[in-house]
Amino acid sequence: MGQSDRRALDAMAATLSDRDIDIVRIGYPDLIGTERGRDLLVGRFARTAQDGVAFCRTVYGTTPGGDLLEIEQGLSAGLPDVIAVPDVATVRDLPWEPGVAHCIADIFNPDGTPAEESPRAVLKRMVAVFAELGMRSTVGPELEFFLLEREEASSTGWRRYGEATGNVYVTGRKGDPENLLLRALRGLDGYGLDVVAANHEFCSGQFEINMWHSEALDAADRAFRFKTAIKELARQEDKLATFMAKPFDDEGGSGFHLHFSTVAEDGRPLFDDPAGEHGLSKIAQSAIAGVLAHAPALTALANPTINSYKRFGPDSLAPWRIDWGLDNRSAMVRIPPERGHATRLELRLGDATANPYLVIAGLLGAAYLGIRDGLSVPAPLEGYGYDSAEADLLPQDLGAALDALAADTDFAELLGPRFVSTFLAYKRNELERFSRSVTDWEFREYAYHL
Repeated sequence: MGQSDRRALDAMAATLSDRDIDIVRIGYPDLIGTERGRDLLVGRFARTAQDGVAFCRTVYGTTPGGDLLEIEQGLSAGLPDVIAVPDVATVRDLPWEPGVAHCIADIFNPDGTPAEESPRAVLKRMVAVFAELGMRSTVGPELEFFLLEREEASSTGWRRYGEATGNVYVTGRKGDPENLLLRALRGLDGYGLDVVAANHEFCSGQFEINMWHSEALDAADRAFRFKTAIKELARQEDKLATFMAKPFDDEGGSGFHLHFSTVAEDGRPLFDDPAGEHGLSKIAQSAIAGVLAHAPALTALANPTINSYKRFGPDSLAPWRIDWGLDNRSAMVRIPPERGHATRLELRLGDATANPYLVIAGLLGAAYLGIRDGLSVPAPLEGYGYDSAEADLLPQDLGAALDALAADTDFAELLGPRFVSTFLAYKRNELERFSRSVTDWEFREYAYHL
């Protein structure tokens, strides 16, 4: 339904005013997970937002460079609107923006139906199909990112913050000279993101902040807010936070790992079975098998940029083959050793550029198809995955991943044909634009000698 309850909006505005909040920032993700939105005055919020807030639909066809792509009901239709309707249950005060609260919006067509391109709507569809099975999905997101500081001598204008080697898992000023991570952790905690831990990651200037697990839509909402918040907090420190998959030749990439399980409507864990092979239920085994079966298509959502595939490869700490293993971090799907309520799979495929709603929707969709179809899981990986040739390689570039998504009709139909066609058009345009761009590497390689 594309309209809000006026009484709920009035009550929300009154509550915000009592807390000296005078601005509500409504935000929603575009296809690549960038936040789009608008700031509304609380005093006029209910009146303004009651029928939703209009945005041009072509926001889903706008590239990072500002080009407008043709999408269904886009340029050729005269650039019509979609309607953003605030989800009042998602209102949170912004600790670093006094007087401002944030609210996530759902996107609708003018006729009141969910906008097919909306990533949040795609995930809601996946939550609904699990509900039809009498299951609820639980997801725990883990995101890595790099912090950069200004460097005029650099060709990009930036260098890695706190440059040093061997600082994996350190805390304090050793890897974070200005204690930026502590300030970010406290700010995020005040934002209600349920962050639980933070540390310096493997690479120089790289950090990870972990969030607690929750229902799938809430987990995606928190991950979406997390990425925007980290970038805002970095800007306040005159730094740049980037979730780019692999920003440097000489360092590894940033991952987006997802811990996933299902529970029954009464809260009973459905992945655990002490009598099952490896302590896993048939449901868990079929979910793993579904993720493996649809991994090539899922890769397009989990690794959605040209740069994503430079993170892959042997000894990269990123997946390379379509496999699973028991507490094996070289596998695409890892099964952590805990059982009981903590029984889960960890999808290690995604990189930090992934749109949280889409990669979680893709994971749920693949697992659902495996459960629905009763798929059987192959034998788990033994040993080091980069030494094994027993499993197929993942798509090795964005074009191959997009082709796999287009070819996986069951997976694409589940996500929504119109969403998939828009996503494919958007990403194939990215490939086309890159193919016409001359890179620094090409100039260094050819200009002098040829």
